[in-house]
Amino acid sequence: MPKHQWKALASTVIVVACEGDVKDWTAYIGGVAGKNHETEWKDVLQWGAKLPQNIAEILFPEFKHLKWRD
Repeated sequence: MPKHQWKALASTVIVVACEGDVKDWTAYIGGVAGKNHETEWKDVLQWGAKLPQNIAEILFPEFKHLKWRD
């Protein structure tokens, strides 16, 4: 499984899931310019708003087996 995974919810909104080093994870959402999602997801990872766990699990079910990072 990748350490990071992103999805575009709209051309200017990206969500990013991030696995930690201790088998935990969290996810963020943020606005982007929508010009290059392949690089813009990194800004969301750094500056985005943390998603609630229940929403993150819907968007990234493949991470659910990991512990949620509070």
